[in-house]
Amino acid sequence: MKKRLGLASLTLATAAILAACNGNGGTTKEKQATLVISTFGLEQDKMQEDVFKPFEEKHNVKIVLESGTSSERYTKLKSNPNSTVDVIELSQSNAASGVSDGLFETIDSSKVPNMDKLIDSAKDLSADGSGPAYTLNSIGIVYNKEAAGMEIKEWDDLWDPSLKGKISIPDITSTFGPAMLYVASKHENTDITQDNGKAAFKAITDLSPNVVKTYSKSSDLANMFQSGEIVAAVVGDFAVPMITQANPDVVYLVPESGTYANFNTININKNSKNKDLAYKYIDWRLSQEIQEKTAKSLNEAPTNKDVVLDDETAKNKTYGAIAERTNKVDSLFVNKNLEDWINQWNRILNR
Repeated sequence: MKKRLGLASLTLATAAILAACNGNGGTTKEKQATLVISTFGLEQDKMQEDVFKPFEEKHNVKIVLESGTSSERYTKLKSNPNSTVDVIELSQSNAASGVSDGLFETIDSSKVPNMDKLIDSAKDLSADGSGPAYTLNSIGIVYNKEAAGMEIKEWDDLWDPSLKGKISIPDITSTFGPAMLYVASKHENTDITQDNGKAAFKAITDLSPNVVKTYSKSSDLANMFQSGEIVAAVVGDFAVPMITQANPDVVYLVPESGTYANFNTININKNSKNKDLAYKYIDWRLSQEIQEKTAKSLNEAPTNKDVVLDDETAKNKTYGAIAERTNKVDSLFVNKNLEDWINQWNRILNR
């Protein structure tokens, strides 16, 4: 009798413990965490399928997105120290500003094993504890040869008088706006770092009759080509598939004289409440598995050196031969001069 009472008591005690743990006597479930990611607004359906959803399932986490241009999202984070953003993906220039402004966690590379697999240029970028680069992109020219009435091969061709009122270039505040000033300075055979952009703005003034519109979002270019508003544009390679799929008559080229690169980086908000999970996301974004997927679906050139692309996948990316003729944009130099450049740019192009 005593043994039976003991067994019954044990059973009741066990049931009580389970009920206390989950409130209903059912199976206990781990509480789902939330990770807020600030990222670019491009191709979010594909990002969801290849990047976010698998991460959510692997780590039992709910990802909440904040999307927009790099400069918009950086400004928003800087102006709100109590932001709930945990991880932010930014262009190289905005990321450098964030480091200077003390907005980000200094990255502990021991918590991101895949950082050891980065290409040398990406390793150099994060050597000071800045967030690592998950992709590399660069600018080229997308154009409709028939509508343009000429063949475009080099940057200098954009200054051709026959293109008056027919081209679009990235706005100075966009990811590749500063790179456009590097292009303009080279048009004048001048190193932009030697004159702080003086020659570049002479070239931009000369180019202005050809510029019908500057743009902040590359997604706008597809509509501008479709409507016939433009016949040529300077664009980042990450946006090429979107534009060429919507407008099969346009082609993309990277001038033999070279191009200018931008790294997109991932940083952790220093005020994040989910830093351990943020580190896991960064390592996930740098992994060979994910970068092989995003190379195909998002046109992201890999920074993980273990990723090898076939010829078709490498098309329109800063990879291989194109990467070899890529020039660096000095983000610290750009940020030092950007306020003055924006004023000059607006007086010339955004009147």
